[in-house]
Amino acid sequence: MLISTRVRKSPWWHMSKAAGCRAYTTYNHMYHPRSYIKPEDGGLMAEYKFLTEHVSMWDVAVERQIQVKGPDAAAFVNKLITRDVNTLLPTMQARYVILCNQYGGVINDPVLLRVADDEFWFSISDSDVLLWAQGVNSSGAFNADIHEIDVSPVQIQGPKSASLMEKMFGPHVRDIPYYHIIHDTLNGHDVTISRTGFSAEVGFEIYLHDAMLNADDVWPYILEQGEEFNLGVIAPSHIRRLEAGILSYGQDMDIENNPYEVRLGWQVDLSKDDFIGKQALVRIKEEGVQQRLVGLKVGGEPIVWYNEDFYMVKDSDSGDDVGYVTSAFWSPTLESNIALAVMPPSHWRRGTKVKVQLPNDGVVDAEVVRVPFVDPTKERPKTEL
Repeated sequence: MLISTRVRKSPWWHMSKAAGCRAYTTYNHMYHPRSYIKPEDGGLMAEYKFLTEHVSMWDVAVERQIQVKGPDAAAFVNKLITRDVNTLLPTMQARYVILCNQYGGVINDPVLLRVADDEFWFSISDSDVLLWAQGVNSSGAFNADIHEIDVSPVQIQGPKSASLMEKMFGPHVRDIPYYHIIHDTLNGHDVTISRTGFSAEVGFEIYLHDAMLNADDVWPYILEQGEEFNLGVIAPSHIRRLEAGILSYGQDMDIENNPYEVRLGWQVDLSKDDFIGKQALVRIKEEGVQQRLVGLKVGGEPIVWYNEDFYMVKDSDSGDDVGYVTSAFWSPTLESNIALAVMPPSHWRRGTKVKVQLPNDGVVDAEVVRVPFVDPTKERPKTEL
């Protein structure tokens, strides 16, 4: 792709490139690494192996940090999200949340960190949350400042991640509960650490403060400390996140989808005080939805690269188009292709047979199966360290 000044580069950009990044996409107006290992050396499947057998580091600076700070920060955040921040999020904890517009469409699905009593960070997926949040408070009704801050994360993910983190920070990092956070220092620089990640493996995120100034001191230090653990720099593993049923905003859902269509109804607390989208979501829940994401086990040759398009799903009897695949990959764990697909109610039941039109294999057999595909109760990332 064209590299230019029209798209932002992460503080880790030059070091990520030197580590062998060979494919990018754009995400939050920033270059986003999507592949490091060449296909002839195993490609994305080899990166999956680093993640699931050793430890991996990901440049995820595209997870921009939108800070909401001030006396009304909690009230303002509660206006934006569909869960109740007052009962959900004590200080120094994090939660997966969603923001909806007035029609119930999902605007973003960030991880929300409460780094102080009056300060929250939205670690966002791929949409303009800064503009949305500033627009919501354009009247100044809430006494809260809203800015993008110079904080950029890397993810440290995999079964050896706790050992690497302990070497860098000390044994106390093993005591961080799942979805909790601490403040610390790394090679002399302030960081915030969360026990979170996009992999559903044991993992952490290191949020570097003043990242544009300090990134050159931190990335090489992590690489050096990680040598004994076979640390690999890889892209976020969409193979592993798909196995875990983790959604990718812009691919599995966007602003045209409501939470009930994309398996996120559990995120909506209709008993809380008014929030943006509540009235629409009450109506949608009462009426029901006519499409929903389901899991598929898919035949054909292993899918080892990202979807170039949305593959059509066909009724197995009539051959008519009934839905489309949003994400698909070969699962090394299940030794099968797996996929998420948008389907009508007639094709939601597990065991339903369908056909999928793949770009290289033609029409192949598929079957509706459970999501998440692997480790449905998230025992891996919750493992006691």
